[in-house]
Amino acid sequence: MREIVFDTETTGLSPLDGHRLVEIGCVELVNKVETGRTFHGYFNPARPMPPEAEAVHGLSSRFLADKPAFCDSVGELIAFLGECSLVAHNAAFDFGFLNHELGLAGHGVICMTRMVDTLAIARSRHPGAKHSLDALCTRYGIDRSHRVKHGALLDAQLLAQLYVELTGGRQIGLSLRAEPLMPSVAASHAAAATAARPALIIRPPRPHAASAEELSRHSAFVSCLANPLWGEASTPG
Repeated sequence: MREIVFDTETTGLSPLDGHRLVEIGCVELVNKVETGRTFHGYFNPARPMPPEAEAVHGLSSRFLADKPAFCDSVGELIAFLGECSLVAHNAAFDFGFLNHELGLAGHGVICMTRMVDTLAIARSRHPGAKHSLDALCTRYGIDRSHRVKHGALLDAQLLAQLYVELTGGRQIGLSLRAEPLMPSVAASHAAAATAARPALIIRPPRPHAASAEELSRHSAFVSCLANPLWGEASTPG
């Protein structure tokens, strides 16, 4: 199963206020394992970067000035996203900006049924706890020491690790296979298991009845016992 974990950086909190997407980072997972394939892009928002937003992600207007517009990279992004589920933290925020940019570029929006929100998963699993990406990485022992400021690709990579932990973690390999083995593969596995099994040695049963000599010795021993308990039990009261 293919999934894309992604994160965005923007000029503000809402596209309805004229804010734009300036960075996106995507990480590909197949069966909850990172494949090494990523997509990362910076975009010129065609507007000034507010100081409060720059303080969060460190992307200045000067840095973004020579970057392409979103519409110039949208084809490559859409090809990478494909038709699979898209995972994000507080996903409604990222989906809102992504769909807004897709609309401005003349493309259809991404259906919200593809959205997987790790924030909702975390709230369900840990009610009352802190659910920021930093707090959840600390909870699950995910190293974020190299995260000084927000960055879309770095945050997507951290989120990919967190998503795996939230949905099974290191025990995910214990789940049943999604697809049955091919007959030839199953046969080879069975043959290997049989070959590895130690040979069964069948031994004849050992005699366990007392011999005549043992019975005689036992009777002689019992006859020497003084006032045995079973003798008292058999004496009439």
